[in-house]
Amino acid sequence: MTRFWMIRHALVAENARAVLYGTMDVELCPHTLVAQAPSYQALARALPHPAVWVVTPLSRTVRTAEAILKAGGAAPPFLVEPFLVEPDLIEQDLGAWQGLAHAALPALLAAPAHPFWPLAGGERPPGGESMEDVVLRVGAAMERLARAHAGQDVVIVSHGGSIRAAVAHALGISADNALHLSVQNLSLTRLEHSSEGWRVVCVNAMQAA
Repeated sequence: MTRFWMIRHALVAENARAVLYGTMDVELCPHTLVAQAPSYQALARALPHPAVWVVTPLSRTVRTAEAILKAGGAAPPFLVEPFLVEPDLIEQDLGAWQGLAHAALPALLAAPAHPFWPLAGGERPPGGESMEDVVLRVGAAMERLARAHAGQDVVIVSHGGSIRAAVAHALGISADNALHLSVQNLSLTRLEHSSEGWRVVCVNAMQAA
């Protein structure tokens, strides 16, 4: 059994939340980093040791992973071995729409927005990707990680869109259905993989501080 522990990165800065930031490399909210210290400590207690740690190329996942390890008094191998960077677990690329104010998006959509996401699962922004594309990309990455780290615990600090996509891949559901899942900042989603296939243990679990 290969166990995946997927964490959505911490809350981003207020100015970033005002726009569609997608794969933009935005900063974390400095005030929340301090205020949520107990949440980092709770996550550090809940996560397995040792484990393989995976982040995406965006700094918000790296900084979140570092904060969790620091809160848990990280010891080797975490301070010796670097994080594995997996580009295919990055957030949805919104292409030409990245950086737009949320209010500007509806006029550009070809289909009604999803109730819980800026756009429908099949809508592909100019120069970007649809959530359906993300499910395929993330699904392939999860299969690759499951093969590379069979029988291990793998902690992944990633993004809301890619975590929903991983669950969609595990359950075999559509992108639109996966977008109904709530995945809050610093929440924990657990997946398992074995010869029998994928199993979802929990989604959007918040650790008691």
